[in-house]
Amino acid sequence: MFSKILIANRGEIACRVASTARRLGIRTVAVYSDADAQSAHVQACDEAVHIGGNAPRDSYLQWQRILQAALQTGAQAIHPGYGFLSENADFANACMQAGVVFIGPSSAAIKAMGLKAASKQLMDKAGVPLVPGYHGADQDPALLAQEAQRMGFPVLIKASAGGGGKGMRIVARAEDFAEALASCQREARSSFGDEAVLIEKYVQRPRHIEIQVFGDSHGHIIHLHERDCSVQRRHQKVLEESPAPGLTPELRERMGAAAVAAAQAVNYVGAGTVEFIVEQSERGMDFFFMEMNTRLQVEHPVTEAVTGLDLVEWQLRIAAGEPLPLTQDQVRVQGHAIEARICAETPDNDFLPATGHLHVMRTPVAQAFAVGAVRWDSGVREGDDISPHYDSMIAKLIVHGETRALALARLDQALSELHIVGVANNVAFLRQLVRSPSFATAQLDTALIERDKAVLFHQQPLPVPRAVASVVAHILASEHASTSAWLDPWARTDGWLVQGVSQRHWSLSQGELPLQAQLTRHTRGADVLQVGEQSYPFQYVEQEKGLLVQWGPHRWHAHVYALQAMLHVFTDMGSCSLNLIDPLAHAAQNTAAGGNLTAPMPGKLLSFAVQVGDQVKAGQALAVMEAMKMEHTVAAPADGTVAELLFAPGDQVSEGAPLLRMDVQAN
Repeated sequence: MFSKILIANRGEIACRVASTARRLGIRTVAVYSDADAQSAHVQACDEAVHIGGNAPRDSYLQWQRILQAALQTGAQAIHPGYGFLSENADFANACMQAGVVFIGPSSAAIKAMGLKAASKQLMDKAGVPLVPGYHGADQDPALLAQEAQRMGFPVLIKASAGGGGKGMRIVARAEDFAEALASCQREARSSFGDEAVLIEKYVQRPRHIEIQVFGDSHGHIIHLHERDCSVQRRHQKVLEESPAPGLTPELRERMGAAAVAAAQAVNYVGAGTVEFIVEQSERGMDFFFMEMNTRLQVEHPVTEAVTGLDLVEWQLRIAAGEPLPLTQDQVRVQGHAIEARICAETPDNDFLPATGHLHVMRTPVAQAFAVGAVRWDSGVREGDDISPHYDSMIAKLIVHGETRALALARLDQALSELHIVGVANNVAFLRQLVRSPSFATAQLDTALIERDKAVLFHQQPLPVPRAVASVVAHILASEHASTSAWLDPWARTDGWLVQGVSQRHWSLSQGELPLQAQLTRHTRGADVLQVGEQSYPFQYVEQEKGLLVQWGPHRWHAHVYALQAMLHVFTDMGSCSLNLIDPLAHAAQNTAAGGNLTAPMPGKLLSFAVQVGDQVKAGQALAVMEAMKMEHTVAAPADGTVAELLFAPGDQVSEGAPLLRMDVQAN
């Protein structure tokens, strides 16, 4: 076994690898960019080496610097994590040439599976079923359009060198093909340095099911069963689970055998994932090879949860030359596991990535590798920043239960205990998703989120009056804490009276919705809180797990966090943010951008779709930006005329910066 390894990654996966290495007595070396100098993964390792600037191309993609860092620190092996260099055949080959073990497959296997078109030709020879499509080298747009027409729409355009949902477009109509192709190629070129694409028939009601495989250098290859990753947004996974619900034993066996055959076709060594698209029809289910990821996957913890195995430990042992720890017959699956990706984004705004400071991040009590446990894998801590330089994932929340129903209940409970303040996030959306009838009953396919958008987006599970009552309880508890040291009752500021009745008023708002609360306090008898038209006796108790609020017939636990004038309320029912209005403050002036189209997030301007003088309609695409590894279209807020373009393609822009100036058409 190795005595020291370098982890060529950052964030959550670097912390994850370091955790297993520490348990095995292996010293670790971190690498870090300027932005990550004080990050969690640097502190999780025994040593750290600075490798460059904030952008991945200036640091985490600089494999020559990373290899040099391994040689200088005496690391015997490099673990690439996932993303960045994990599927870079040149890097794997350079490690071998330098005498440093690459903890992953050979460069030949990476090359064979790295290009989707070539890998599908290889799978066809190995007898692995394929979706009908075009995987050729000729990338003439006219030919690609012709092939799409031959297959029949809808079709799927995919970057041949792609992964993680980038460089992928579904095209429903022939007239949309050229624009989708150009966008897909542009994103593929930016993300992978290769704009080649393949075209496939788009499978209706598809499920995304993948098989975890492992091979060793002694010629043994097995699978560790499947994961269902069908619930996706922007072609990126949101929830993953194992085992996949609804598979027959016969289908499960065939898929496992096909995955092993795929790995055998390239003499695979290490951890890999064979991904299948599963078609659901009246005839039943059938599966087709999609791609093979020659690395550890983000969702590997659900496999660890149901098998009780540490997949990073398996990677290290296999890379050190040891045989597979188990045979196929010895692999057992127990219970059900689900993983939720906690991301910095705004689901109600097309999952727009978000940045900011983690003022509050309170997590559920976690325990790794335990049956029935809740696990929290993260590379950030309370007080850290979510920057625009890397992807938007904050953490992974993994739960295990004896059955799928128990795992679902445990996940909902764990999500209710997760409190994040300072960065827009998808926690509330995930609770809606987990509770939705489609997911709860395992009616799964990759269109689930789009199909159920009416019950998933713009929801308010926590009634606003209860949120207001929680805020009032928080204010009173805070005042009591600040005056409890005083013995003089005349110094109190909480409305205390010798006798009679007093009233206190608060003005709040939720977005544009104004809210009023009035508390009537009696020297004898219960206090009464009125919120809008609802009026009930009111009391609260401070407990270790937060405030216990009683408002008439309603009773609940609440945590409230104040961030300037915003009060963020978390309860078992859901969460809500309210603005507390200071009656002594001057009314804020409306500083709307007017005729300026502003950047919704920090990132790089890729292109403008208009020129000065163009007449545009509200909702028309005006510009394309790239942020957190994804393209985002910026649309016109109103009808008008383009007066001035304020940036050039390729420029970095900050959030809120005007991209162009419009003369807005008067109503």
